Amino acid sequence: MSTLPSDSRKRLQTLEQHSELGSGFQIAMRDLDIRGAGNLLGGEQSGFMAEIGFEMYQKILDESIRELKRTEFKDLFKEEISKQDDFVHDCTIDTDLEILIPDEYVENITERLSLYQRLDNCENDEELQAMHDELADRFGPVPPQVDDLFETVKCRKLAIDLGFEKMSLKTETLRCHFINRPDSPYFESDIFQKIIEYLQIKTNKARLKQTGKLFLLIADPIPSMKELHEFLKDMHAFVIHPV
Repeated sequence: MSTLPSDSRKRLQTLEQHSELGSGFQIAMRDLDIRGAGNLLGGEQSGFMAEIGFEMYQKILDESIRELKRTEFKDLFKEEISKQDDFVHDCTIDTDLEILIPDEYVENITERLSLYQRLDNCENDEELQAMHDELADRFGPVPPQVDDLFETVKCRKLAIDLGFEKMSLKTETLRCHFINRPDSPYFESDIFQKIIEYLQIKTNKARLKQTGKLFLLIADPIPSMKELHEFLKDMHAFVIHPV
């Protein structure tokens, strides 16, 4: 067995541990974890988390409805859209950093998946800090990968406010993708105008790039999730809550 790849060895060990009748669910859950389904925000995301649970299904359905209201049926919902300033409902983050809860830190897969869900549901920094303290109390000192996971959740919430649908942090270069619709009212909003102003007068490490009809914000060097959080927090304070 020592000559087998690591993932194959883990799968064999799972079959040995769950050989009794009715163990299919545990085996499937473990396989999702091996594939990287638990790494919700990192580069190893398998995509299968989108198929787990009614809550995730409902989230995807809500996003699809919002998209249709703003595109194909925008004339019917013109008044509703004009009252909304939450142009982006979610943001995905792709990174070459290791951002996850290691299985040696939390051994039980069901517990790990539950922690990911709880983390995603934290509403503010106070709830995130309380959960961080709880992990340290239950499982011991929090490893760097988990610290980065908490930073990533904070970054994601700031990015949504700023209007980024996707962010990529690789080789210390940050790429923030704006809304993927050139005709979106977002590009006429105060938020977008304040971001341009921020890039002009508040930072020398970021710039705006236009690719076709779409815009991209590029910043470097951003060597860590903590640095990314500080960069977004500073921009957020200028754009959303100007003094």
